[in-house]
Amino acid sequence: MTTGRGGFFLLTMKSPVYFLLPLFAILTLGAHAQQTSDLKRTANGALYQIFTNNTGPKAKLNDVITFNFIQKTDKDSILFNTYKAGRPVQAQIQAPQNVGDLMEVFPLLCVKDSALVKVPTDSVFKGHEESRPPFFPKGSYLTFVLKIEKVQTLTDAITEKRAEAQKLKDDEAATANKYIMANKLIPVTTTSGLKYVVTQPSVKRKPLAGDTVLVNYTGRILSGKVFDSSIEAEAKSAGLDQPGRKYEPISVVVGQGQVIPGWDEGLLLLNEGSKATFIIPSGLAYGEKGAGQDIPPYSTLVFNIQVVKVKPIKHASAKTGVVNPAKKRVYKKPLTTKKN
Repeated sequence: MTTGRGGFFLLTMKSPVYFLLPLFAILTLGAHAQQTSDLKRTANGALYQIFTNNTGPKAKLNDVITFNFIQKTDKDSILFNTYKAGRPVQAQIQAPQNVGDLMEVFPLLCVKDSALVKVPTDSVFKGHEESRPPFFPKGSYLTFVLKIEKVQTLTDAITEKRAEAQKLKDDEAATANKYIMANKLIPVTTTSGLKYVVTQPSVKRKPLAGDTVLVNYTGRILSGKVFDSSIEAEAKSAGLDQPGRKYEPISVVVGQGQVIPGWDEGLLLLNEGSKATFIIPSGLAYGEKGAGQDIPPYSTLVFNIQVVKVKPIKHASAKTGVVNPAKKRVYKKPLTTKKN
């Protein structure tokens, strides 16, 4: 998917990305629908069948549609499912650019219409056969079963989107405060808005900007849903699917923008060996865009953090007194931090 005008998503198969999800067959197709001879054909070669015959205006050029879909192979293996993901997607109707963008089919539908669309994978992977996965052999189809939930003008859709975003923004602080009170936390609040609670103190060294820290963590949204963890037991308990993930502390060079601003600031406040809870407002995290399917826009994030190790670099020491600028000398010496 790519972003179209107004920030809405357009389906495209120029650069296919596949999401393997557990099988979740909300919609099933009859045997007659599986026969390509029973289907109509678009000018670009997609096959389709409209299951319903609802009355109402069809989607027009530049309209924004909200729809659910199930994407699967010829063998009914589910690749992506918006019902399972928990929210529909939006697309702005534009002139078709390729057979996989479905823009020839959307204008045939109105609100509450359901349809089957079969996109020939030979067209999808034409010119880049090396990207063709084994579950899409030559002659196969990429199948969509979709349902139109809403049709709006572009102006109405943008107005609604802005209103929803503003409500999320307005509600964020109140929701975070409810979380803090419900969990009986007494955090320290920095000038940036970061809140943190040290749950296991330590007297070992603190990192400085440029130092490397090894960190174990578990991240949640305020509802309690875990979206990421470097700890295997936590990930399995939350049902995270992270194939190939190495469960070990991650390495972060602090103050270099490698992580969200809330982490860059918070890690500098913690000693090696300490544990803390970070409550990071969206302005120090993923802001108005959110991140993926698990972190909505304007989400305050909660991280349980453990600073496993601090690996310091050599830092220039501050010198007192007046320095002759003509000499332009830079005095450096190794840190003499006492190790515990």
